[in-house]
Amino acid sequence: MAIIAAFPGCDSQPKASFKSTDITGAEFARDFTLTDHHGAKRRLVDFKGKVVVIFFGFTHCPDVCPTTLAEMAKAMKQIGPDAAERVQVLFVTVDPERDKPAVLKNYVTAFHPSFLGLWGDEEALNRTKSEFKMVAVKNGETSPGNYTVDHSTQSFVYDAQNRVRLYVPNAKIGEALAHDIGMLLQ
Repeated sequence: MAIIAAFPGCDSQPKASFKSTDITGAEFARDFTLTDHHGAKRRLVDFKGKVVVIFFGFTHCPDVCPTTLAEMAKAMKQIGPDAAERVQVLFVTVDPERDKPAVLKNYVTAFHPSFLGLWGDEEALNRTKSEFKMVAVKNGETSPGNYTVDHSTQSFVYDAQNRVRLYVPNAKIGEALAHDIGMLLQ
């Protein structure tokens, strides 16, 4: 047993593993400056001490966005109320033309009362999308205000020290999120 103790990082118990992709140390998705649906300027540091989950979408989305937010709300329920108080879900709009603060507030809080909607002007959103390597393209406008937005669908999860830790493909969000948040809260 003394031999094992002599090697840092070696122990007799296997390390638990995340179900999502571990991107600890990534040189992207490091920060943002946007406005929440209450009108407050927000940066990642504002949520230090909490596990943060960030997802980009839009309120008129017919499928991926409501499904993803529903899965996030389900994860909050699965981890329990005490743990859920130490988690912040952030929904960043990719459609600031239609997703004004009141619309964002009604939309995200319909899934969970603690969720926050974030928005910004075109410059702030472009800077944020670039930092997070997100793609969002307005598509198929058939009449003024009637369009969709094709966008990347992954989520990012941060530990309580504001370090990006996990990349969660949309297809894995339901099976992975509660498990991985639980690990980060330990």
